[in-house]
Amino acid sequence: MKKEKLPNQLTILRIFMIPVFLIVLYLPHGAAVGASYVSWIVAAIIFAVASITDWLDGYLARKWKVVSNFGKFADPLADKMLTMAAFVMLIALGLAPAWVVAIIVCRELAVTGLRLLLVEQGGAVLAAAMPGKIKTFTQMLSIIFLLIGDPIYIGTILLYVCLIFTIYSGYDYFAKNMQVFKN
Repeated sequence: MKKEKLPNQLTILRIFMIPVFLIVLYLPHGAAVGASYVSWIVAAIIFAVASITDWLDGYLARKWKVVSNFGKFADPLADKMLTMAAFVMLIALGLAPAWVVAIIVCRELAVTGLRLLLVEQGGAVLAAAMPGKIKTFTQMLSIIFLLIGDPIYIGTILLYVCLIFTIYSGYDYFAKNMQVFKN
């Protein structure tokens, strides 16, 4: 395997892990008592591995200087697909309030639209800023902790921290890029 292909292969792997994660999370419903909890733990592990590929593909692409247009497109898309699928399932499982997830999804759609406008108007790629990186990190951690059912509510606390960074990072991206709306 050529090292310059590995970051993109990790992104593709993350995308393929999404249906596996969803199936593991969904299948045990109606099964024996306790089966759901075991599947949630396995799903949390799958989600954690997929989340690690997010960090690893970016790290390797920068380290080896193999940043590609595919990676610029697919990596953030894979992140959003993974986290949004997980958040929708968390609502269905009663582990996350729908209003929080709705705000997160709306922010993701708005920032994705902003990115498209920026590319269309000048080719600029909107790089992830630190608040956005913190948002993604807290999203992923909250999902993992909500799935494992931590008794001290770390997942719930992280979910609300994630919500704060979701709102702040969305505001930050738009405040710094208002010129896109001048035309």
